[in-house]
Amino acid sequence: MKSKLIFILALACACTGKTNNSESGEETTHSEDVKMEQYLVEGQKLYGIHCANCHQVKGEGLAQLFPPLAKSDYLLQNVDASICGVKNGMSGEITVNGTTYNQPMPGIPQLTNLELAEIFTYVTNSWGNNNGMITTERVEATLKECGE
Repeated sequence: MKSKLIFILALACACTGKTNNSESGEETTHSEDVKMEQYLVEGQKLYGIHCANCHQVKGEGLAQLFPPLAKSDYLLQNVDASICGVKNGMSGEITVNGTTYNQPMPGIPQLTNLELAEIFTYVTNSWGNNNGMITTERVEATLKECGE
């Protein structure tokens, strides 16, 4: 539904070249809206390939083994740590929506910065999450900070 709305807004605003993001109050250009839509589409595909087996198709997680990404307080408060975790792996306890998880997550080192940006744009804007676009620049800076 959200992707259809973005597409309709992008078409409606093509004449002015700018749109108003009512959720953030920020004005965006048509090209930024198109880029966001592309990241959402590609991110969904990549999520299906790399993440859905554990975190499930709708981001609900799997019992006490794998935490949910849908409406996840941990994810939205720790986007940069999560980016590092997907790239490099994670271990140790984390608490997501009041539930503790302690299952190691292997990294996916072959993912490019663009692919990580697309995945994180998708997961942080799906299933009740609303976090805006994750750029490749942010991913690059984040990975430098976590020792990539």
